[in-house]
Amino acid sequence: MKTASTTMAHLVERVRNILDGDPRVTEKTMFGGLTFLLNGHILVGTKKDGRILLSVGKDHNDEALARPGATQMVHGGKPMRGFIWIDPDAIEDDDDLRSWVETAERWVAALPPK
Repeated sequence: MKTASTTMAHLVERVRNILDGDPRVTEKTMFGGLTFLLNGHILVGTKKDGRILLSVGKDHNDEALARPGATQMVHGGKPMRGFIWIDPDAIEDDDDLRSWVETAERWVAALPPK
């Protein structure tokens, strides 16, 4: 039986494998899970419920939301354009997870380092 902590640990390892030791990436606990930062900017966050949070940029927000399993991040009752949640079902397959992480990486890598 998978618990939330084993599910998140597995998800964290899957994301680490995709990022494969990229020296620009650091890890920080945020939003109730482990978040991967690229040059100091949020790239992908993992949640205990198996979802991931991605930074896709305001200009790519609607395009990302059109993909299956994506929902807008809402914080304090306000939509946070540029950040989206991806449901666990949409990232069960490693190729799908990689595609989402690469989508975020294209946007975040273009930002100046913090």
